Amino acid sequence: MDSTEGNAAERAGDPKGGEPRDEALQRLVDAHAGRLFSLGMHFCGNREEAQDLVQETFLQAFRNWDQFEGRSKASTWLYTIASRVCQRFHRKRSGEPEHIGSLEELVPLGEAEMAVVSPAGEPLAAEMRAEARREVEQAIAELPIEFRMPLVLKEVVGFSIAEVAEILGLKKATVKTRLHRARLRIRKAIEAPLPKRSVPPAIYSRQVCLDLLQAKQEALDRGTTFRFPDDVICERCSELFATLDLATDLCGEIAGGEIPEEVRAALLSGLKGGRDEDA
Repeated sequence: MDSTEGNAAERAGDPKGGEPRDEALQRLVDAHAGRLFSLGMHFCGNREEAQDLVQETFLQAFRNWDQFEGRSKASTWLYTIASRVCQRFHRKRSGEPEHIGSLEELVPLGEAEMAVVSPAGEPLAAEMRAEARREVEQAIAELPIEFRMPLVLKEVVGFSIAEVAEILGLKKATVKTRLHRARLRIRKAIEAPLPKRSVPPAIYSRQVCLDLLQAKQEALDRGTTFRFPDDVICERCSELFATLDLATDLCGEIAGGEIPEEVRAALLSGLKGGRDEDA
């Protein structure tokens, strides 16, 4: 996650380490309220429920502050609360898909044409990128929640695979499986506004292409560059990986860092009410 936010969050530290609860919690509000509101917008799909998610998360953190033992980061603990609140809030929306789609539906293994990010070597036009970003936001909102949560926590908020697993109480292998499928669904969503071009048939077997795709996904998991010699990656895989990179970049771009002032005011008022009840 963003280093500035991360440092601010970790200064909140372990409440048993001596910093007063109110001061530590204020640091977490300053560091994470904006991201939590953004997370709520993508999880819940509307402003009112996003505001409720932020308020309920911080109120629970306030009330359960003594239970935080410092074995994990304060930020990880906070988002663990948020994920549980979100799942409690979640109600299946009309039209929400039961399944994310098969691998064959999500990966363009045999199409004669493929979407391209940089036709003729030119950067993607600003208006086309903006349209692709809107497609990403819509696709995230339509993901089944068990796929949406790992994707948002990893690609929008910026947690590591290990942190996402801790937050959601899942095995790292399960997080990776869900994240990989969600990335492919988001990648497929951005094909519509992108230009298309004819590509030659794959030069490898289907399994080799899937193995290369797995290696690419694992590089994205680590946040590292996927490096293979140019003569190993065929045109189809090259275009597939370019659109996967674009989809991942756009997920990062939609992470809102600011909480609306009226939402922040309501949050601080709620926390003050909690302090008054404790007094």
